Amino acid sequence: MKTAFNKYLYVGFVILGFYQAIANHDYLQAASSLGIGMAFDPFNPEQKWNERPIWQKAVLIVHLAIVAALLGFGIGLDDK
Repeated sequence: MKTAFNKYLYVGFVILGFYQAIANHDYLQAASSLGIGMAFDPFNPEQKWNERPIWQKAVLIVHLAIVAALLGFGIGLDDK
């Protein structure tokens, strides 16, 4: 898959995830969309993790933390 196409898919899923979290208040669906977005690496997918710059690693780790937080928040809200 081409990197430019991955960037569009990544941005699309990120926008969809934030829309679902903010507008619809559907946090589990938002976590799913953001998690799927991580499958489309917006950076060079052939580059190994150890060779990536620190800022790219930070972006992906923060993205993963947001997915985990939304998942926990969604599960906590559904536990009534």
